[in-house]
Amino acid sequence: MTSSLTAPAWAAGVLGRANGLATALHAAFVVLVLASAVRYLSGHGFGDRAPWVLAGASVLLATYAAYRVVPGRLWLALLVAVWFGLVLLAPSFAWCAVPLSFVALRVQPFWPACVVVAGMVVTTVVTWTRMTDRLDPTIVFGPVCVAVLAVSAYRALERDALARQALLDDLHAAQGDLADAQHQAGVLAERARLSREIHDSVAQGLSSINLLLQAAEREWDDRPGAAREHAAQAAATARDGLDEVRRVVRDLAPADLVSGSLPDVLRQTCERMAEHSEVDVQVQVHGTPVALGPEVETALLRTARGALANVIEHAAAHTAVVTLTYQPDAVVLDVRDDGRGLVAGTTDPDRGRGLAGIRDRLQALGGTLVLESEPGEGTALAASIPLEES
Repeated sequence: MTSSLTAPAWAAGVLGRANGLATALHAAFVVLVLASAVRYLSGHGFGDRAPWVLAGASVLLATYAAYRVVPGRLWLALLVAVWFGLVLLAPSFAWCAVPLSFVALRVQPFWPACVVVAGMVVTTVVTWTRMTDRLDPTIVFGPVCVAVLAVSAYRALERDALARQALLDDLHAAQGDLADAQHQAGVLAERARLSREIHDSVAQGLSSINLLLQAAEREWDDRPGAAREHAAQAAATARDGLDEVRRVVRDLAPADLVSGSLPDVLRQTCERMAEHSEVDVQVQVHGTPVALGPEVETALLRTARGALANVIEHAAAHTAVVTLTYQPDAVVLDVRDDGRGLVAGTTDPDRGRGLAGIRDRLQALGGTLVLESEPGEGTALAASIPLEES
């Protein structure tokens, strides 16, 4: 993109978008053309070639001003041609070769630009030598040194610009790789989240339905009333599971939390789960309940569900105590049972996702999970999530 101070003709050069340099070139060129015209008039007056010189200076300025509408190389060729004619009429216009050299270096690639600069240097040396009628070393070496310095400086700037562009290209490529890596990490994190959500909703619901149907099957002949009640509870659990799946798909918090506080919902959940088992589940709340936010409350509720489901299905416990404690800087959920405890190396790999999912969910919120268990002495699970400072 070309700015308002940058000519379209500049686009061919490596430094074509150096706006500050372009502005300086514009100003220097105009000043040198006007100064050369004044110098000629002060030395020769308005006679003889003056009208041609003034007309040529006007054409040179007009040609320079046309940089926005004339293609770059054609524009440079016209400038050099008009300048060449002016130098033949008034050698003082040779000073305009300095900004024209920079123009050539900005418009043309490096080596073609060097050819143009060399041609202007030769023209300047020849015209000044003809004017003085003698070979002056300063006239020969002055323009040459100026041209060498200009070309060398521009070459250094060009290399620096190319190096910077290469760094920018590498940076853009690295940003693209980083974006791909972040996308892949996001995909993996989303898969892990879905794994946890499915385990805590679908898997636990299906486990409860399985237990209820097994109980109904055992009592179908002897206690048909109790069997029907178990079947009805299994149907209700299936409906709840379906609703939960729909909420997982919509990535929403459990609907229970919308209509009640966390302690109330926790009690209702534990009571509903205890109805399906012989475990005596007690719920205790300590401290002053505060609003925790949907993510934290959802994590705590699903942690309680997952831990209590493990107790009911695997622990062979008689009693389980679920304790929710509001501390000044954290909220802690404890689930303790008097079951058979965990035995190292006996975890079923198909059932081992529960604790890992609970730990992952807590860590995503900056929380921790501590599990203590001894064979025959029960299990204690403590989930802690820090509270944000108000």
